[in-house]
Amino acid sequence: MRFEDEPVPGYPLPILPGHTSPGRLERVLRAGAFAVTTELAPPDSADPDEVYARARVFDGYVDAINATDGSGANCHMSSLAVCALLTRIGYAPVMQISCRDKNRIAIQGDVLGGAAMGVCNMLCLTGDGVQAGDHPQAKPVFDLDCVSLLEIARTLRDEHKFQSGRKISFAPRVFLGAAENPSALPHEWRARRLAKKIAAGAQFIQTQYCYDLGILRAFMRQVEDLGLEGKVFILAGVGPLRSAKTADWMRKNVPGMHVPDALIERLAGAKDQAREGREICVELIQQAREIPGIHGVHVMAYRQEESVAEIVDRSGVLRGRVPWYPARDANQSINRTTT
Repeated sequence: MRFEDEPVPGYPLPILPGHTSPGRLERVLRAGAFAVTTELAPPDSADPDEVYARARVFDGYVDAINATDGSGANCHMSSLAVCALLTRIGYAPVMQISCRDKNRIAIQGDVLGGAAMGVCNMLCLTGDGVQAGDHPQAKPVFDLDCVSLLEIARTLRDEHKFQSGRKISFAPRVFLGAAENPSALPHEWRARRLAKKIAAGAQFIQTQYCYDLGILRAFMRQVEDLGLEGKVFILAGVGPLRSAKTADWMRKNVPGMHVPDALIERLAGAKDQAREGREICVELIQQAREIPGIHGVHVMAYRQEESVAEIVDRSGVLRGRVPWYPARDANQSINRTTT
């Protein structure tokens, strides 16, 4: 399956029937393709070339690139700025919006501003607490949470007005998303929490890391039991683990993280643990693809971004489909095949 490339985003662009954005990610998902997204860690820099360099490692392997918004409550270039830069040259970014640092006035302005620059995908997050990051003395805002942010963004898009009721002249044409964590306790609450986000306006979900596919399958059965299947696109979160030590640290220190003992033992017994971590990630992608209701994967490879292309290629989930990438050479042709 191949999707034609749209022009570099900018109004006006056509929206297909049943879509809310002109973006590539929504088009891929609604066409029934298995989508692949990833994350770009914004630089500690004001140099746009650093953003472009970080994005190039994903060329031809992913459908959209998330720009994190102060992930872990640490300072970096803003998600809005990264998305604006990526949109300039035709990438399909996902703008992450955290409620930690801004009130509803600033957030609504960012939604409009991002959409005006051609950003078609927005992921609504509550955000990590400031105590987790490098500025614990910062004052947290949390004027909104994920659900109320989704409601406000949907109101801007569908009702053409701010939360205050004041009308806007041109609505943002965006595809709204949220995060979910099937592994967090209590497990039986997760699908019900997802239902609230869907009711608030979430159209796609990117999950946190899913290293135990038994838990993910149970979560998807709950999704089906609640009648949510078909109401949202769910992308399972995966990522390569560099070592058994890293995996053990993550499950002990990252809230909601679950890494099975068997996986850590497998890593510990490997001659090349980083390579084994990539192999595990490939297997997780292949197995997640077979779970009913999973529409794609979100590959999070923190400080291993260069491994994403290899992992996606070896997984074979693209099945010959080549996601778009910016042609830096007008005569450049795409001749890669996915095995």
